[in-house]
Amino acid sequence: MSGSGIGQFIPLILIFVIFYFFLIRPQQKKVKEHKIMVEGLKRGDKIITSGGIIGTVERVMENDKAEIIIGNDTKVEIIRSTGVQSLMNNQETKK
Repeated sequence: MSGSGIGQFIPLILIFVIFYFFLIRPQQKKVKEHKIMVEGLKRGDKIITSGGIIGTVERVMENDKAEIIIGNDTKVEIIRSTGVQSLMNNQETKK
């Protein structure tokens, strides 16, 4: 009886292990990489905000904010941790 009771939990344990390696672990890695990217923002970096706005970082403030330029005279303050979606590559192809 006790052997069959433990045998019933093996599929549940196997499902948890599969979920961990295919869902939880990659998501934790992605969050860690995003945090490193946001902490490494500096003036002149081109970014894409979570709203889809492309801009250039003008200054990074201490209280988790950044000021970005999205036009000639248009500056916007965003919260770094939630506002920055990705960092654009500054490398342009040379002809």
